[in-house]
Amino acid sequence: MAEKWFNVGKIVNTHGVRGEVRVISKTDFADERYQRGNKLYIFKENSNEQLEVVVENHRVHKNFDLLTFKGMNSIQDVEPFKGSLLKVTEDQLTELEDGEYYFHEIIGCTMFTDEGSEIGVIHEILSTGANDVWVVKRKIGKDLLVPYIDDIVTEINIEEKKIVITPMEGLLD
Repeated sequence: MAEKWFNVGKIVNTHGVRGEVRVISKTDFADERYQRGNKLYIFKENSNEQLEVVVENHRVHKNFDLLTFKGMNSIQDVEPFKGSLLKVTEDQLTELEDGEYYFHEIIGCTMFTDEGSEIGVIHEILSTGANDVWVVKRKIGKDLLVPYIDDIVTEINIEEKKIVITPMEGLLD
């Protein structure tokens, strides 16, 4: 069986001359993913070949995660990785507590109102400081932004790819 891969971020640039890369994260657990000693896999653009790297250091600068990898200490070592994706394997995913979900479990779910009306399909998750915001692609009209808070999201069924919300006034306008 082919191995399942999960995106954790995209290397968008280098940072400085000491082998640091600038990453836009697509993971809900950046601090956990980028811990020193963790293995990540770099997938270069337009390629299925992967390169295993080990995280040497992680820090946050502005809206980016900055990473260095073991044995890559200069800009020349990491320059070829611009535009590459960082991924992990399925067996690197940890068991979550009840009520916690990975992004890949939520993306692709169909959202309904508590009255049974279909709203659309979640196609992106935005991580904000306070809570995540789910971006729902509607059949007609602009995308809908739904905050992931208990007052709104009332039911999550990952097996059926179904999410039920109780919309607050003005949310669906």
